[in-house]
Amino acid sequence: MYNIATLNNISHKGMSLLTDDYQVVEDLAEASAVIVRSADMHELELPGGLLAIARAGAGYNNIPVDKCAEKGIVVFNTPGANANAVKELVLAAMLIASRNILDAVDWAKTLKEGVAAAVEKGKSQFAGAEIYGKTLGVVGLGYIGVLVANAAEALGMKVVGYDPYLSVKAAHDLSSSVELYGKLEAMLPECDYVTIHVPANAETKGMFGAPLLRAMKNKGVLLNFSRDSLVVSKDVKKALKDQKLRFYITDFPTDDMVGVEGTILIPHLGASTRESEENCAVMAVKEVMNFFEQGVIENAVNFPAVNPEKKPDDSPRIIVMHKNVPKVLTRLSGSVSEMGINISNMINKSKGDFSVTILDPDAPVDEQKLRAAYDFEGVISVRIIP
Repeated sequence: MYNIATLNNISHKGMSLLTDDYQVVEDLAEASAVIVRSADMHELELPGGLLAIARAGAGYNNIPVDKCAEKGIVVFNTPGANANAVKELVLAAMLIASRNILDAVDWAKTLKEGVAAAVEKGKSQFAGAEIYGKTLGVVGLGYIGVLVANAAEALGMKVVGYDPYLSVKAAHDLSSSVELYGKLEAMLPECDYVTIHVPANAETKGMFGAPLLRAMKNKGVLLNFSRDSLVVSKDVKKALKDQKLRFYITDFPTDDMVGVEGTILIPHLGASTRESEENCAVMAVKEVMNFFEQGVIENAVNFPAVNPEKKPDDSPRIIVMHKNVPKVLTRLSGSVSEMGINISNMINKSKGDFSVTILDPDAPVDEQKLRAAYDFEGVISVRIIP
């Protein structure tokens, strides 16, 4: 029996997939796995029996990923599950900015009487521009970036893109008409709108500061639907004040951007649709179940992807989380051989400092003896799927 704890409300559509081999618990200390959305886990004490954390969403900065890796806890996310929801909000944001919709709606709310005449007289102050024929620059062509690029092109925009880590899948899914740039500084001057869709990490922190903002087209619009850490707020404020930027639109409001003229703050609504929450929950639950039942690791952010063949019902499977250091793999297989057990199949995958080894013995394994045999430096955790 695996115990599943949830730190946020998780869609019933996902949780209903759990079979009788799982039970939902309220006490984190009892959890084998945690399914979480936005709850901050950095200060939580992680229980010794915790094997997996599934983030029902793409971002995972609310989870202590490195700490989890050291404890052998696999952290999953759900890339692409909320991509359509974010795409639609990005398109809405471009339209809001181009047509001055927010200011126009606020003004209309002030009308008391003679509304029709007042509208005809006052509407010209909110005249905007169309996005058709304008150029959109997409920075980061992952799940969301590709959807945004293709949808914007379908609306008649010229789309250009930048992604030094473009995957084969993204390249296949991306419209062939999207022009790719090798240097971001060369792309930005061409763009009326620039939308950011890159992960938040040490490499991307503060990437949109003064140098890139200066490279943008005058009175361009910058959209940030990734994370607040990707921009330097003081530089964005200066660009707005100097009218280098016409608008800065973000789904991640911060204290220092509230009330800044030219800023449109959206309260983190990117994935806030019923469909998105359901998609993320379903994907997160399936990831956890596949890991527990088969040892499959898919969409992990701190351990390598591992996709073994389906385990025979009458055979055990050994899952070892360990450091990516010399001789560990040799000792893992050797220890099983010394116990007189033949290994019919073995998979070893590494990602950075950490590795996963899956061994399929052709006979039952004494778990106590196996754990004793695997009690050496470099091994983080051992689990047997019966």
